Parts: sequence; C-alpha cells; structure tokens
Amino acid sequence: MKKIMVFGSFDHLHPGHINFFRQAKEHGTYLLVAVARDATIKQIKGRLPVFTEDERMQHLMAIPDVDEVVLGYPDDKFKVIEENRPDIICLGHDQHVFADRLPEELRRRGLDIPVVRLKAYRRDIYQSSHFRKNSWDLNSPEDLNRKHDALKRTIK
Repeated sequence: MKKIMVFGSFDHLHPGHINFFRQAKEHGTYLLVAVARDATIKQIKGRLPVFTEDERMQHLMAIPDVDEVVLGYPDDKFKVIEENRPDIICLGHDQHVFADRLPEELRRRGLDIPVVRLKAYRRDIYQSSHFRKNSWDLNSPEDLNRKHDALKRTIK
C-alpha cells in the first residue's frame, strides 16, 4: 500500500476538489485527507468555515477516492504527518499557507517524504473563493437545503 496525504479546509467542496483527490490518488493506493481544524481556519483566514470540522469530515468520507479522513492539529500543523507517515504528500496548485515551508520542516523532523504539487482544474470556475463570494445564508433553511443538495451533486 502506498499512502498519499493531502491537506485542506475543504469547506466548499466542488469539482476542483474532486479532481484534486483523483490526481492525488494517481500517486498511490490509499488517500488520507487531513482536514484543518475550525480554529486553524479562523486563525489563517480570519473567519470560521461554513461547515464544522465534523461536517467537513463527513462530506469527505462520502467521496469515493478518499480512504481516510483525519483532523489536523491546531498547535502543530506538521504533527499529523509525523503520526501518519505518508509515502507521498500532494499539494493543491494554490496551497501556500503551511505548504511553502513543508519540505524544510519535513527535513527538520527527519522525514523523507516527497512533495508533489498537483495541477489546477478549471481554475477560472472551480476555486473555493468563487464559492465563498456566492455564499449561502445558513440561517435560512431553504439555503441550507440547497447547499446540501449541491454538495451531494458534487460528490457524485
């Protein structure tokens, strides 16, 4: 078994994420997804995610290419790598927070894990920031139901 690890918040799942998981899975047989904690997202992006970390984990487990989902650590972003010891780490084309210093941090911790940057998929359409701009009113039951329906269609 060759374990691939990816990271992210995965708040607004869309076809770009599905393509990201498929590209990552081409590098091995077992895809492990590390999900950013709510507190980490708030610290980095200045806002909480729309879906809680538990909801995001559930959404990810519904994706066929994903074999396992774990939560990251708010105090040590690299601890999840040490614990899971992947054979390869795949990064999204636009991942820079945490990822920019990843190779040097892996070396510092004595981990010899290749890091591969994956290609963008229809970046003009499928980028999480585009979905955030058209965010749903999660206090509205109608919008919440539409968001869940859209998420189910994305995963299929």
